[in-house]
Amino acid sequence: MKEKALGISEIAKDRLFLLVLIVPAMAMLIFTIGIPIVKSIYMSFFDVTLLRMKSQPWNDFANYAAILKDGEFFGALRVTLTYVFFIVSIQFVLGMLLALLLNSNIRFKRLFRTLILIPWIVPTIVSALLWMWLFQPQYGLINYVLQQFHLISGPKDWLTNLDLALPAVIVAALWRQLPFMSTMLLAGMQGIPDDMYEAARIDGANRIQILLNITLPMLKNNIKTVTLISIIENFKMFPLFWIMTGGGPLNSTTTLAIYSYKAAFVQLDLGKGAAIGALWLIIMILISGLYNKLFSIGEEKPEKTGRRKNRVKPKSKSAKQTVTS
Repeated sequence: MKEKALGISEIAKDRLFLLVLIVPAMAMLIFTIGIPIVKSIYMSFFDVTLLRMKSQPWNDFANYAAILKDGEFFGALRVTLTYVFFIVSIQFVLGMLLALLLNSNIRFKRLFRTLILIPWIVPTIVSALLWMWLFQPQYGLINYVLQQFHLISGPKDWLTNLDLALPAVIVAALWRQLPFMSTMLLAGMQGIPDDMYEAARIDGANRIQILLNITLPMLKNNIKTVTLISIIENFKMFPLFWIMTGGGPLNSTTTLAIYSYKAAFVQLDLGKGAAIGALWLIIMILISGLYNKLFSIGEEKPEKTGRRKNRVKPKSKSAKQTVTS
């Protein structure tokens, strides 16, 4: 009885210790994320402007109706989805190639692993200003190099051209975020046992077969996590777009983040900005859920313990029959 009581007290102590660790973190999340989200959704049903904060009349779904009737919302959504698709896809392919290179037996690979982190360390605002200078039409380095190699006939207005503004921002974002993708994939590769690679080489597998049948399947969870983080981060990307293009030219780089900011702090309509944020949140949740669902296809669900017991019982009976016979 004493041992049992001692066991219960130890379990209670462990649970109390877990609560001490979890409660502060949960409280921080509630106050910094939960309450602002609820406040924003609540505000989206009111006519709230910075010009008259005291008077906030209820307007039903007028903010949402105005957004859905406005073609600018769907244009911003299209730009956002296009940007996220291309940046995450290119980032994953280049990050995988870079991680495979750094995981191989090359000279000075430790030095290279350190150097690739430099763009990730640079603040986003500094990165935006740097790439604005590189894309500058008159004295930008990009135009100079491309003209020297005769790839373009004259200087290009990268950030003011309707067709070039979004690709220019994608290049800047790629330079900034590629180190994170490659480092996370490299960390996953470091956890793959060398015995699996050696066994595959003994069986005569080439590099492509090893990549498709060992590396990628073993990196499934890493790929799922790092790409989902990249999707979320780029879906709410604001500094690069606002500093480099401001959403222009002619809204060709206006994402949902830019659209929400303009509605709330340029048009001074906080209710509309909150409604855009609420729709933005719903879309992000749907995309994340769909992405997790796609990655779960083909995974075997764990069987319940009750079913396992039912399967074991017939075997035990047959075993008894064989013994008695």
